[in-house]
Amino acid sequence: MHDGPMNDADARRALKVELDAHHIHIQQPDGPPLFTKTPSSSMKPVHWKADDLKRLLKKIGEGLSIDSGGNRRTLRLANPGLPYGTTPTFWCSIQYILPGEVAGAHRHQANAMRFIMEGTGAKSVVNGEEYPFGEHDLVLTPNWCWHDHTHEGEEPMIWLDVLDISLVRSLHATFFEAHSTGVQEVGEAPHRSYQEFGSGLMRPVSVPDYGRSNPLLVYPAEVAQSALDRAAELPSDPFDDTVLEYQNPVNGGPVTDTLGVRLLRLRAGFRGKARRHTGSKVYYVVRGSGATDIDGQTYEWGAGDFLSVPPWAEHSHATKAGGEPALLFEVNDLPTMKLLGFYREQASA
Repeated sequence: MHDGPMNDADARRALKVELDAHHIHIQQPDGPPLFTKTPSSSMKPVHWKADDLKRLLKKIGEGLSIDSGGNRRTLRLANPGLPYGTTPTFWCSIQYILPGEVAGAHRHQANAMRFIMEGTGAKSVVNGEEYPFGEHDLVLTPNWCWHDHTHEGEEPMIWLDVLDISLVRSLHATFFEAHSTGVQEVGEAPHRSYQEFGSGLMRPVSVPDYGRSNPLLVYPAEVAQSALDRAAELPSDPFDDTVLEYQNPVNGGPVTDTLGVRLLRLRAGFRGKARRHTGSKVYYVVRGSGATDIDGQTYEWGAGDFLSVPPWAEHSHATKAGGEPALLFEVNDLPTMKLLGFYREQASA
């Protein structure tokens, strides 16, 4: 960061050509500042509306195929301020899978998760564990785990895919491998992780060393919703009303080291306090309606909409009086910020 004009600006310009030839730079008068007083992100707030998404999902369902090489049938939620991804660290995409289709097995360095938006009848196999899933379930595919998806239902299924691929790409640490047989064999204990950790209250006395991985692969909707309903009887959070985070059952931390996932229940007439923080997030409106103010601009949302919030953008939520509570699914990169020691938050006065 520089506060005023450079008194040696001409000398700096004169050196530029020679330095460039040796792949060396110095700060130039017209160059962007190396430091800024507060975070300055090129990411923009974006509001994706349900009607547009439904129309476009139907189009890709009718015109695009699905294969095991990584080319899933998805709508990627791109940000106009970024060269890649929905936020600087992760990408959200909406997958559309037809009855009878198989999204073949592969694995990659990026952590991935999927939140089921619509439909039933599909299942995932993750490292030999098989889990059928339905609406509003959360399914994890931790990094470098084999995973494939099979749809045995009668209607198309739609789910949200979230991957920390933007972070992995920025670190130049991308790996990908397609499975040799297309689909995995199911292991002898096809529901092991849920049988061991799925209660949310109990866990095995002797826990294997999972390293930094989360052993729990599925978070059923009914369990999450029941927990949120109980928490709604407690005093309101000033920012998010009732908010709970999906957790790693071994260490109590977020579901992955890089991404956090939350459910927000905003009762009718809620007026949240504004805040800003390092890190980015995306909301999916599961049900209900309301509005979110981001840096002075108001975005009115309804069921099926998506909304992204850039780093250090001041934001707050509100709902109208007299209606049903709104339910929002949130994914964020706050675990990354906290793990690196970069997290900072500022509430409005």
